[in-house]
Amino acid sequence: MKSGTNRKKLRKILASGLALFYAGWAAPMAAAYSFNELVPDVRQPVNISGGSACPVRSHQLSAAGAIALRWSTTLGTSPVTILTTDQTAAGRLNEIEQVIQRSLQAWTGVSGTTLSAATFAPLTRTSRQNACGVDGVNSICLDQGDAAFTPGVLAFTRVVTADRIGAQIGSSAASTQIGQILDADIYFNSSDSRTTFATPATLAGTPTAYDLESLMTHELGHFLGFSHSAVWNAMMWPFAPAMGTFTGARPTPGQPDAQLADDDRTGLRVLYADPADTVHTGSIRGRILTANPLSLPSAPPGVTGVFGAHVVAVDATSGSVIGATIGGWSCQDPGPAQFDGSYAIERMAVGHNYLVYAEPMNGAVSPSQVSNAIASLCRNPVSDPGWPALQGCVVPAAMTSFTTRTRPSP
Repeated sequence: MKSGTNRKKLRKILASGLALFYAGWAAPMAAAYSFNELVPDVRQPVNISGGSACPVRSHQLSAAGAIALRWSTTLGTSPVTILTTDQTAAGRLNEIEQVIQRSLQAWTGVSGTTLSAATFAPLTRTSRQNACGVDGVNSICLDQGDAAFTPGVLAFTRVVTADRIGAQIGSSAASTQIGQILDADIYFNSSDSRTTFATPATLAGTPTAYDLESLMTHELGHFLGFSHSAVWNAMMWPFAPAMGTFTGARPTPGQPDAQLADDDRTGLRVLYADPADTVHTGSIRGRILTANPLSLPSAPPGVTGVFGAHVVAVDATSGSVIGATIGGWSCQDPGPAQFDGSYAIERMAVGHNYLVYAEPMNGAVSPSQVSNAIASLCRNPVSDPGWPALQGCVVPAAMTSFTTRTRPSP
């Protein structure tokens, strides 16, 4: 997280912007929500790259026991940065581990996804202080320095994703899917004497501490492949809750995903879609076009619609934001992405009426805060020597100054 500049002085969560590669499922259109995206390395043979320069989404494998995760039991002591109710050595570790487990349960408690508690191998501990690194092992580190901790940064997630079949780092197994996350590490800042994190049991008595569970749940969203969301109440909103407060509702046995917003849940259903889900099968698709095509940027060429608009779907009955996307592009094999103003909001519950609107990202959330979802939609011979010219493109600047009106449907 970084110090924010908005009037509430919130702290911005540093997304997995330092990831080495991003990816995910191949899709014909700009997919809903905000996911880390990557273009496969089409310089490789087709059996390795898939032969398509269409962006894919970064994702973990979701088979039983596919995701291993450990956390470092080395905690900051000067100053103490993780505040717990139980002050015994064993009690502190157990209390922190409960936070990690509840944060995992939030993401594995969403219906209509293939992600479940069984997807994760048993959570393990390591006594290594510097357990996080590009080594093929997923780790959570609560007391490890990193150059990414610029002033105000509270936590961040670094993700390494395969852009080809067979990619491997450290002790990770070779990738079997393009977009497969090979290593994801979560770091919490332990070097700022003004920053402390509190477990839920301790938060009420420590109004100047940040809620460890809210931050952990947010970072695990990056761990699973999410970028940031521009929906203000979403778990993946790029700002931390104010000190002494928490995001969403505390989880319960009946609703372990209570911390998440509908936008988070819908996004997870897109990223880890359950083919047996018959409820969330609806989608909303369209294009955002300018009234005057001459207002589109002249460079790069090929821009025929508004890029970078935040498109939001609201349940007409409840008024809840069900899903949103950073739209403006589509892609058909063999690629590359076309910046034609397309958007798609998928995995919506059928039988509901939705209101859809578009807005520029010129408020609290700016294009830079979702850069993992938009800046990596293209590769070209300049950025990647030897890249086939016909499968290369250049991402245009997101348009942040426009007003919209809705044209009636046919």
